[in-house]
Amino acid sequence: MKLLLASTSGGHFSTMRSLKDFWFQHKRVWITDFKQDTEVLIEEQETVHWLPYQGPRDLLAFLKNVPAVIKIIIKEKPDLVVSTGASIAVSFAIIAKLLGIPFIYIESISRFHDLSLSGKLVYHFSQEFYVQWSNLCDKYPKAIYKGVV
Repeated sequence: MKLLLASTSGGHFSTMRSLKDFWFQHKRVWITDFKQDTEVLIEEQETVHWLPYQGPRDLLAFLKNVPAVIKIIIKEKPDLVVSTGASIAVSFAIIAKLLGIPFIYIESISRFHDLSLSGKLVYHFSQEFYVQWSNLCDKYPKAIYKGVV
């Protein structure tokens, strides 16, 4: 199976890295922004597509990234897209859904009372939607709780 792993730098990238037991056994392609913490992907000789950082609620950056997201997904032909957020997840969720590619989202552990904005946006596009606090399953019936990542 070929995975496309999409996350922004920082905590979202760290969360994706903590899922290594899952993604390490598959062919994979990373999509992230180039920052000090994500540079490790070069050292590890991972396949990476670097996108400009897309800040929260930055509609212009979102619109600028959409053509690149389409190109990446068409070129890489993933069997599954997995994202830990943040805003980068939205374009991947939408395009994956349009192309019939399953999309999985893992919400941030910092989201205890409610979903992040990205989480709220991708919730409807995701095939599986994981949360790290069980109480969110009461509010979001599609959410799946399997513990803390």
